[in-house]
Amino acid sequence: MIPWLALLLTFLAIIISIFQFIRGGKRRPPFELREGRFSAEIFYAFLIIYVSVLLGFGLIYFILSFQGIILVEDGELRQPSVIGSLIHSMYFSGVTLLTIGYGDITPVGLGRLIALIQALIGYIIPAAFVLKLVQSQQRSRSE
Repeated sequence: MIPWLALLLTFLAIIISIFQFIRGGKRRPPFELREGRFSAEIFYAFLIIYVSVLLGFGLIYFILSFQGIILVEDGELRQPSVIGSLIHSMYFSGVTLLTIGYGDITPVGLGRLIALIQALIGYIIPAAFVLKLVQSQQRSRSE
């Protein structure tokens, strides 16, 4: 029961953090555009969110590997060591998030739905950043 709770909490933390970033809030955002140029703060926020999602979903795949929902490598069902499973989970998470999809590792069962959700998040994050840039630029022009 504990792995499923950890899985659910990790997934919820990822989704909540992305929605909070998109929604913003009443307080001043931690980054702004400076003179209409791309700022380092935007890039770092973008990088941190991508790394957080990559690690979060990697941990989800790793936790699921203990429940028998595993990743299949090159069409063969393998049982790697704990470290090997962690490495495979992080690699698959990165390939899925960046929508590369090499196909060398394939999810089985519930992992397919989770991979689909992760790929969708990887596809939406850049659009959210563009939206944030436009909103920030409009606020700076109106002030």
